[in-house]
Amino acid sequence: MEKKLGIYMHIPFCARKCLYCDFLSMPAPRPLQAAYVRALRNEMESQASFYRGYRAETVFLGGGTPSLLSAAEIRALFSCLHDCYRIAGDAEITMEMNPGTVTGEMLAACQSAGVNRISLGLQSAQDEELRRLGRIHTWEMFLQSYRLCRAYGFDNINIDLMSALPGQTLASWRDTLEKTTALTPEHISAYSLILEEGTPFYETYGGESTPAGSYERENTERAGDALPDEDTERDMDDLTKRFLAERGYARYEISNYARKGKKCRHNCIYWTRGEYVGFGLGAASLVAEKRWSNKREMQAYLHRWENPDGGQGREESGQRLSRKEQMEETMYLGLRMTQGVSLVDFRRTFGCEMEEIYGEVLKRYTAMGLLRCADGRVSLTDRGIEVSNYVLADFLL
Repeated sequence: MEKKLGIYMHIPFCARKCLYCDFLSMPAPRPLQAAYVRALRNEMESQASFYRGYRAETVFLGGGTPSLLSAAEIRALFSCLHDCYRIAGDAEITMEMNPGTVTGEMLAACQSAGVNRISLGLQSAQDEELRRLGRIHTWEMFLQSYRLCRAYGFDNINIDLMSALPGQTLASWRDTLEKTTALTPEHISAYSLILEEGTPFYETYGGESTPAGSYERENTERAGDALPDEDTERDMDDLTKRFLAERGYARYEISNYARKGKKCRHNCIYWTRGEYVGFGLGAASLVAEKRWSNKREMQAYLHRWENPDGGQGREESGQRLSRKEQMEETMYLGLRMTQGVSLVDFRRTFGCEMEEIYGEVLKRYTAMGLLRCADGRVSLTDRGIEVSNYVLADFLL
């Protein structure tokens, strides 16, 4: 019997690095992008023999900005994928796109390649907020991209949004939610801004004084608006939950909302610790309880895969997870989902009761109203979600 697998392909290129972004991404000239696509295809071909007993239930082309690729490169990548791996007939195949990079030619290539889900990075419907973020698009450009996706028949679209931005108010966040839901996308990812170390935003708003490049310095100085205070940020979170629920979007993970039947199946693999393999620069994998990541330096990655080795070598820099680590991941990943973690599944997987391992933690946070134990599952309450980082950290043994 074939085992289920998720496949991730990483495209690390972007037109310009956003001021808040700490993802493994970068602007790059076309020749480098073309060389990378060739290396990515070589990697997928060389590693195929390790996954003969698997069937991919989901595929995710993420970045960076995958929509920067040419239509020919998109077709080549997916042709390689389908030639080398068994893809389920009903597989969810997602491609991330950024407004301002979406063309009809590219969407046609996606259609022919089997892409059936689009994830569009909007972040905000306010042009001034987009400028502060360093985004390359406006609200109107986003609308054009969204409508073009619909015109090409894509009926499963996610929109990424971001709250707690510099200068953002509760009123402007409400306006973003109103404009976004008026478009009736099938899925909405609504994240709060996190100041990641090493980004221009961290230098500006996190109290660091590390020099930034000329573009970043100019924009972060102009973006002098303060971040929303904690009360306003909490109000934004409350508004998001209530507003989206009223419009038919069910929260199924801390930051993700979907219409019925439209959860992101690929991301659910991550949260439930299903098996997945990542191809491309820095891509992570979890197969047979072993985690590893690809090389993160571009030249090292290109050198590794410019001459495929016929599947004789597997890119691994991790190690097999211990039973303790598997338990930890089961809890702090599974509790991100509103359905929580099943007591029966925990017992079946680890041969012991959850209470034997986490009894004191469960008792403490249940008494505080941050966890609930009901219907054979443990899950975060609404209050628990508000302080989820604090709660989830206690499940590390």
